[in-house]
Amino acid sequence: MPFAKFPDGQLFYEWAGPEHAPVLVLSSSLGTTHRMWDPQVAAFTRHFRLLRYDMRGHGQSSATPGPYTIEKLGSDVVHLLDFLKLDRAHFCGLSIGGMIGMFLGASAAERLQKVVLCNTAPKIGTAESWNARIDAVRRGGMRAVAADVAGRWLTPAYRASHPAEAAGVLHMLEEANPDGYAASCAAVRDADLRENLQHVKVSPLVLAGTHDPATPPSDGQFLATHIPGAKYVEVNAAHLSNIEAQDDFNAQVLGFLAR
Repeated sequence: MPFAKFPDGQLFYEWAGPEHAPVLVLSSSLGTTHRMWDPQVAAFTRHFRLLRYDMRGHGQSSATPGPYTIEKLGSDVVHLLDFLKLDRAHFCGLSIGGMIGMFLGASAAERLQKVVLCNTAPKIGTAESWNARIDAVRRGGMRAVAADVAGRWLTPAYRASHPAEAAGVLHMLEEANPDGYAASCAAVRDADLRENLQHVKVSPLVLAGTHDPATPPSDGQFLATHIPGAKYVEVNAAHLSNIEAQDDFNAQVLGFLAR
C-alpha cells in the first residue's frame, strides 16, 4: 500500500488517472476517508491525475495522539507533496478539507495552482458543540454521533431516494477511528481562519450547498467576499455536495479548473 512516511506517522494516499496529467489533490470531510470522493473519480480522471489521501487520524493513515490543528493537517499536505516530489498541484477540499485549503492558500500558496473550497467556513460551530461531540465519542464511540452527523450531511429527500449512498456515508462515519476523529474535531473547534482570509494568495472557487446546515451558504458567501478574487457558486445539496449533487458539483469544479 502507498504510504507517505513522516517522523510521527504516515499518510495513506492513492493515485487515479493519467500519469502525466495535472495533479488534483482531494481533501476529505471530517470522519470520512478518500473513498468519499468516489463519485468524482470517473469525471475528474478525464482531465487530472487524482491524488486522494486519508487525513491524519482517518482511514489507513496514522491516528497520532491529539489534539490536531489545521496547521498540522495542512502541513501534512505539504509533506505529502514533498514526499511525492510534486512542486505544485490543484487542491479541492470539503469541510475540514476546505479549512486545510484556506491554510495552504495563505501559508503555502507557492505549492498550489487552483483551489476549490467546498461546504466550508473559516469558523465552524462553537467550542461547546465540538466539546460535546468529542465527549460523546469518547464515551460511546463513533456510533454515539454517526447517525446525527450523517443526518445533517445529506437532505432527507436524497437519503430517501438514495438509500445505498446514505448507508455508505453512515458506514464510513461508524467505522472512523474514534481517537483520530476526536483529535480532528479539536482542530475544527480551535480554528478561526477569518483573519487569514485576506492573506489567501490563490483566488478560489467557493462552492456551497443550498441546504447545508453545517456550513450554510452564508458561510460560503463570507469566504467569497473576504478572499481576494474568489468566485462563488451554490448547488442543490446539503453538506456532502460532491455526493448529493454529483453532476452539478463535477461540472462546477471542472469548469473552474479548466478556465
